[in-house]
Amino acid sequence: MKTLDLKKQFKNLYQPSAKKIEIAQVPNLQFAMIDGGIEKGSEPGKSPSFAEATQALYSISYTLKFMFKKRKTDAVDYPVMALEGLWWVEDGNFDIRVKDNWFYTLMIMQPEVITAEVFEQAREEVHRKKGGSDMLDKARLAQFEEGLCVQTMHIGPYATEPATLDRMREFMAENGLKDAVGPIGGKHHEIYLSDPRKAAPDKMKTVLRHPVVKA
Repeated sequence: MKTLDLKKQFKNLYQPSAKKIEIAQVPNLQFAMIDGGIEKGSEPGKSPSFAEATQALYSISYTLKFMFKKRKTDAVDYPVMALEGLWWVEDGNFDIRVKDNWFYTLMIMQPEVITAEVFEQAREEVHRKKGGSDMLDKARLAQFEEGLCVQTMHIGPYATEPATLDRMREFMAENGLKDAVGPIGGKHHEIYLSDPRKAAPDKMKTVLRHPVVKA
């Protein structure tokens, strides 16, 4: 059986340092994606649609993993990668402290062995086992190239992310870079390495990444 060590291959993108801010060139990668928005008066951790989208992505991702692992020929094993979120607002004035106007693309990275045909087979299998799901029908397989970014590992609860983002923007200014999140059209990117239902808030790990342009 062939093993794809995606976590090792993309360690610089999914395990950056928490002690410093880094510049990263993020290549074209493949993801299972679902688009949506946070309900008015809610936030990601309390949003029903966000929870449904998360469940749908994990369901199809694990189904794909086991489809390839159990193949009689050319079996492939690989880890299911972390949930990620691209976040933005319609007017471009993104404020991490105000969350009920956020739109999102939730996504989980998929290896290149996953094709559109296999993705549809996995969707049908999830439907067969778990019944129909409007959110599952919204899932798509797509490529995403983020390009030049600034990133770091945020340690702690989501509520303390603004201080980490301030450090990131200071780093950008010192290195002749401009934050592309906001009117330029870039999206605030979070990679969730901890389960908030299980992890202590002060030990949660979240990769924060912003696309940048040269100032």
